[in-house]
Amino acid sequence: MKLKSILFALFGTVVTAAQAQLFVSEIDSGTIGEYTLSGATINSALVSGLGYPSGTVVVGNNLYAADYLNHSINEYTLSGATVAAPRMTGLSYPWGMAVSGKDVFVVSVGAGSDAGVIGEYTLSGAPVNPTLITGLASPVGLAISGNNLFVANSASGTIGEYTLSGAPVNSSLIKGLNEPNGLAISGNDLFVANYFPGSIGEYTLSGATVNSALIKGLTTPEGLAIAGNDLYVAETSAGVVGEYTTSGATVNANLITGLTAGPGYLMVAAPEPRAWSIIVAGLGLTLWASSNWLAGVKKLILRR
Repeated sequence: MKLKSILFALFGTVVTAAQAQLFVSEIDSGTIGEYTLSGATINSALVSGLGYPSGTVVVGNNLYAADYLNHSINEYTLSGATVAAPRMTGLSYPWGMAVSGKDVFVVSVGAGSDAGVIGEYTLSGAPVNPTLITGLASPVGLAISGNNLFVANSASGTIGEYTLSGAPVNSSLIKGLNEPNGLAISGNDLFVANYFPGSIGEYTLSGATVNSALIKGLTTPEGLAIAGNDLYVAETSAGVVGEYTTSGATVNANLITGLTAGPGYLMVAAPEPRAWSIIVAGLGLTLWASSNWLAGVKKLILRR
């Protein structure tokens, strides 16, 4: 691996890591399953008993899961053991999540079409600003690039951009979408899952269209994640997770099958992560490198 790609892996929004796993939130069954990136089952019910699990992120060796019906965020180890359930409470139908530093940002759909908010909390659950951004239109997807937040407003068909302090950069950065859900960022490109008519669009972080229908013919796609040059897509109604390249080519449209209706939100993770973790697509896909892999990177950089 060249030094340039290593540095991008560490500081960009995509990490290429060995021994990565894919975590799948199955909404209807109330479980989070664990799979290899090749689709093999590790544990289809790693975490169970959730009331409509939605957004998920991984920080260190722990998994944070949004429990939509119980208005909470729960914390587990990557082996499925409970750390704190709940870790955060009193949320208004939490959905997507994303992490920056020691804070987690949570999208709450709210009880009305314009009642959505993004709140900021510490990883230990203390509120920093529960109403950091308000007045959103059924927000679901969340992603972070640098110091900016990108949020998918399902009801208005828009992607908005805000600073991490909550200031609007462009509340309608991308318009004319059809129920946007999951978001994933790779370099300077933003990938968006359109629930209907079932497509993945690609845009620049400045809002320019690259390909509004990069991947077509999907069945209600929601969760997105990027690992290396591959894009993982959860199709809710079909109960499958598919794998595609970031250029839109099909790798395996049925990588994981037989899921209950509602396998919406995903993440990709690796054992023994360090603080270099990169949060991708607040709706549930996270990818980071193991400590052993990072140690090898350090040695290679020093040799350079």
